[in-house]
Amino acid sequence: MLKVGFMRNSVLLCLVLIGVTLSIFWQTAGHQFINFDDPLYVTNNPHVKGGFTGKNIAWAFTTTTASNWHPLTWLSHMADVEIFGLNPCGHHLTSVFIHTASTLLLFWLLAQITMAPWQSLFVAVLFALHPLHIESVAWVAERKDVLSGFFWMLTLLCYAGYVKHRTVKFYFLTLFSFVFGLLAKPMLVTLPLVMIFMDYWPFSRFQSEEIPDGAGGLNRACETLLTLLKEKIPFFLLSLLSALVTIYAQKSGGTISSLEAVPLTSRIGNALLAYAAYIGKTIWPQDLAFLYPFPLSIPLWQVFASGATLILMTIATIHFRRKKPYLLVGWLWFLITLLPVIGIIQVGSQSMADRYTYIPLIGLFIMASWGMPDLLRSLRYRQAILVILSCVVVSSLAVTTWRQLRYWEDNISLYRHTLDVTTNNYVILNNLGIALADRGQVGAAIQAYQEALRIWPKSVTAHVNLGAALAGQGKIEEAISHYSEALRLKPDYALARINWSKALNNMGVALAQQGKLAEAINHFNQALLIDPESVDGHFNLGITLARLNRVDEAAEQFAQVLKLTPGSAEARNWLKRLGRKTEN
Repeated sequence: MLKVGFMRNSVLLCLVLIGVTLSIFWQTAGHQFINFDDPLYVTNNPHVKGGFTGKNIAWAFTTTTASNWHPLTWLSHMADVEIFGLNPCGHHLTSVFIHTASTLLLFWLLAQITMAPWQSLFVAVLFALHPLHIESVAWVAERKDVLSGFFWMLTLLCYAGYVKHRTVKFYFLTLFSFVFGLLAKPMLVTLPLVMIFMDYWPFSRFQSEEIPDGAGGLNRACETLLTLLKEKIPFFLLSLLSALVTIYAQKSGGTISSLEAVPLTSRIGNALLAYAAYIGKTIWPQDLAFLYPFPLSIPLWQVFASGATLILMTIATIHFRRKKPYLLVGWLWFLITLLPVIGIIQVGSQSMADRYTYIPLIGLFIMASWGMPDLLRSLRYRQAILVILSCVVVSSLAVTTWRQLRYWEDNISLYRHTLDVTTNNYVILNNLGIALADRGQVGAAIQAYQEALRIWPKSVTAHVNLGAALAGQGKIEEAISHYSEALRLKPDYALARINWSKALNNMGVALAQQGKLAEAINHFNQALLIDPESVDGHFNLGITLARLNRVDEAAEQFAQVLKLTPGSAEARNWLKRLGRKTEN
């Protein structure tokens, strides 16, 4: 039971948490979708835009689109479309509300199991407001972060009920919540280990579990650990299954870099640097970027310094494990939960990502929230100092988060800020080019694509986009040269097949403009073999077939466009021109 005084004020404290979180993140209601993954997850995804139908729900549970298997996340996006359509306001606020709910669950969980409401409140406020969490909340495509985070908190809250009551009901509630979390994002694969850490503190089950008589010392600890591990076998099996499915999805999507592309030594070096960088940005959150490019080279002294820091911290927390067990638990929470996304299995072109800290930072917050009062225990005005420090920290984070959120208002402000705080960021230059082209600033877009190719000449996406921009200016020969280069290169990064399909499709358009219709049709067909759900591919093929008076084949392509995007007026008009009836 919680203290009576805390129970009396718990509703007020929860209202404060809600008010603080919403007041900071409410500005996202005026933000737009961004052109990085939001089209894939929502705005250009025919299944999500189609809402809840039997076909779309089945797709959510069977697809590995976006190189992930997260059916619950797809369903949440479909629900938003059903309610809000494609108005970004509702999509953003849904993520904000889920983040707020997770904050409340975290506060309630820690307060219930530690009997330390003020430390728990501080952890929850840090979780709610830290600038490193902006990306998870303000980016619609990262719904999977906040949704899985909610089930992370709910699973641990159910687990706390199981530890207290030891009933089958609470055990299965914990298991079901864990399954839902995995269906939102596989980030929960480390949760069974975190449950073991919490068995040590604050549950103290290593001391309280009933162990057979005669077991003492190390034997007793081993017996205790074995008992607790057996209890969690279903959770570990589910984590293993989720990990295998995720690896399959990422391999099939072409997002896992080969050892030739990114050597193991570079991955380990970057991982050590990333751990240190996450700690540094937790303490001093500056120069936050939407995407941190993988470094071209890593100084050895930085790798050794980062590794030494991690080792010393681990030794220190183990040393103080009896007097200050929260230090060890918080540190292991941070280390272990980051492990799946630290880059040993390199996915994408980033060296690290703010969104990866959504769950791991809780470990550091626990260390700070319980460690600072212990550190200041001997001071005369300890309580007043803690209040002042807490207010300063929370106010600073709130202001920083508010300001950082402004960059997320639209594509161009987000990408320009990222380019200001990073170097050699060809991925963001490419997306900036897309955003500029959408605004009609084709000349500026071409400059962005050219700068991206200067940094990384093998960027298939930049070649495709530059070709499209040049084709729009009537420079067909130049466009074809870039399409040809894109087709020559082998895409080996995220969404490789879709980029390959775009290159083939755009080459077909350029060939059609030159009157080479047979060659164009060949390219469109190749594009559709790779990406059968390409609306542009079907539409362009239909137009080209119509130009050759192949009416039936053209009509079939436009009908396919309507299946993928039922609201396409252009496809309906073409079918009428071809003398075909369309459904209302």
